[in-house]
Amino acid sequence: MEEGDLECPRSASERRYFPESLDSSDGDEEGVLACEDLELNPFDGLPYSSRYYKLLKEREDLPIWKEKYSFMENLLQSQVVIISGDAKCGKSSQVPQWCAEYCLSIHYQHGGVVCTQVHKQTAVQLALRVADEMDVNIGHEVGYVIPFENCCTSETILRYCTDDMLQREMMSNPFLGSYGVIILDDVHERSIATDVLLGLLKDVLLARPELKLIINSSPHLISTLSSYYGNVPLIEVKNKHPVEVVYLSGAQKESFESILRLIFEIHHSGEKGDIVVFLACEQDIEKAYEIVCQEGSNLNPDLGELVVVPLYPKEKCALFKPNDEAEKRCQVYQRRVVLTASSGESLIWSNTVRFVIDVGVERRKVYSPRIRADSLVLQPISQSQAEIRKQVLGSSSSGKLFCLYSEEFASKDMRPLKPAEMQQANLTSMVLFMKRIDIAGLGHCDFMNRPAPESLMQALEDLDYLAALDNDGNLSEFGIIMSEFPLDPQLSKSILASCEFDCVDEMLTIAAMVTAPNCFSHLPRGAEEAALTCWKTFLHPEGDHFTLVNLYKAFQDVTLNSTSEHCVEKWCHDYFLNCSALRMADVIRAELLEIIKRIELPYAEPAFGSKENTLNIRKALLSGYFMQIARDVDGSGNYLMLTHKQVAQLHPLSCYSVTKKMPEWVLFHKFSISDNNYIRIASEISPELFMQLVPQYYFSNLPPSESKDILQQVMDHLSPITEQKTCEKCPETTEQRCTIQ
Repeated sequence: MEEGDLECPRSASERRYFPESLDSSDGDEEGVLACEDLELNPFDGLPYSSRYYKLLKEREDLPIWKEKYSFMENLLQSQVVIISGDAKCGKSSQVPQWCAEYCLSIHYQHGGVVCTQVHKQTAVQLALRVADEMDVNIGHEVGYVIPFENCCTSETILRYCTDDMLQREMMSNPFLGSYGVIILDDVHERSIATDVLLGLLKDVLLARPELKLIINSSPHLISTLSSYYGNVPLIEVKNKHPVEVVYLSGAQKESFESILRLIFEIHHSGEKGDIVVFLACEQDIEKAYEIVCQEGSNLNPDLGELVVVPLYPKEKCALFKPNDEAEKRCQVYQRRVVLTASSGESLIWSNTVRFVIDVGVERRKVYSPRIRADSLVLQPISQSQAEIRKQVLGSSSSGKLFCLYSEEFASKDMRPLKPAEMQQANLTSMVLFMKRIDIAGLGHCDFMNRPAPESLMQALEDLDYLAALDNDGNLSEFGIIMSEFPLDPQLSKSILASCEFDCVDEMLTIAAMVTAPNCFSHLPRGAEEAALTCWKTFLHPEGDHFTLVNLYKAFQDVTLNSTSEHCVEKWCHDYFLNCSALRMADVIRAELLEIIKRIELPYAEPAFGSKENTLNIRKALLSGYFMQIARDVDGSGNYLMLTHKQVAQLHPLSCYSVTKKMPEWVLFHKFSISDNNYIRIASEISPELFMQLVPQYYFSNLPPSESKDILQQVMDHLSPITEQKTCEKCPETTEQRCTIQ
């Protein structure tokens, strides 16, 4: 063998670097021997970098590392293993790597490893971290899959994904044959998708004896999981947190004053470290942000800068520790005050937090099947949530947790676990998925906590109204097509209806914009008037759905005509728009268009702005959202829901609120019962159009009301329909079964 054959490989990985001794060897014999002695990474065949060994030392200090031998032994001998451990013990990052080692040892004969996460930002962060620790490339050996973003290849060994994405994968791959090990992480979060996977995987494990299932959870849920999955091995990871807990009984009644007092007391004390404040809801974040910013501007500059960071529910909630060089360069000390209403899981990555303030309550969405609407209910958090918030301080040597409640409140008023989402949410999407899975013979799911019967009945009823079910209650051909879209069933129905009404292009834009995060930025105090002036340029007289199309088209024009990303970001900033939300809408729209093409649905050329197109968009929206109609009962903007007796107002940013022109009848996208009772994203519809498109048996089931009487009169005056349209994609049913046939 020639000397050149012994050179270390470099080109296969741009991120790989080598020890200095090798780089300076100049091909001498000593350098060649050193290269031969390098340990090779079994996952990509390249020598390990020096960073790998540095990170390995950090990994070995994690509490989970002591359990590696025990875990690997149980993995070999058992099909299911449960791991009990707190946040920051390392189970989410280390266990998947050990499972990848197991799959490598058996030459991937049963597939790779997939690890689910409840939160998409956590899935991305973990994939990045684990790729770094394994010394491989993100998107190749290690990747992630989150809604509308796939950073994997066919050769990916270990993938992190959100639980809903693995659930969707079961529609095309019911027995998940691509995986040899499935890890369900953060099971204690009790999301609908995780609970569904827990039930369905019982059957998959029976069909695939070679498959391994790992369940990661906080200690609070372990007894329930053990009884649910039977006598399976349990690995408990001990992790002690040096946290001082201060209970402030009575502070809950004046929580804002207590929070402000604590923040400024900590800042005046001179103790270094960031502060995380857990509030009840988004409105509290906005209120606290204004107050802390206002009061903070009057502080003594010698104490350092107080930087307030509001983290809203749909934004990424990661904090990163600044590097040492950045800290040295920083002339003035900065203390971050993070305001959030999240569970705390997404803040686990920060090592700079030294103080946590917890109000102990949250505004939780609770769905009412009777009125088909969410209510925002103020409830105590669970003991498991309180523990997770405490663990944000996990690596702090002297962290302090200030609880704005008493120990008695924590023991008596807080439940051990947060309620399962399945028992408090709209189940229509879940039931559509279960009906689709039933085709593969996995429809009989043994749930850990069974959903409420009335919620299941409402979901089945709604799917029947949407023509997703046949006369036997099974998924119709129309329902199968609806399930292909990763959207709410009503939105899927509107997209399919747009194929009939020749407005697919516009409907895809609307679907993308309502699915993406809010594209209007959160405004600092004093900027409201300037922002409203900017936003008025996008308003459309026909309604908010049309305004969203205007806004997206303006963003597209700027993107196409800009020379750099910076220009697009500046335009968004100048118009008080959320650039990342608009980019996400662009990604979502592209994926929806791919689905349309894949299942070969008709796609008409865009005609936005014409009178016929406006009518067609209304028809498409009504085909999916006929259950979300309201009428202005007194001419002053008090809208009464058609399905129940709740009264609501249009959101202040609605085009109708801005122009002061309130339509009598509106179709709306979102409504929740809260302090404001706002209808969000509304567009005018006519009662005549409603009666032409609504399923007759839905209308007959509406409760008696003045609005129903008006609609009945409209129907009596309408000429009888002589022809029924037929849709090639729908089964042969009457127009009452499917409004776009």
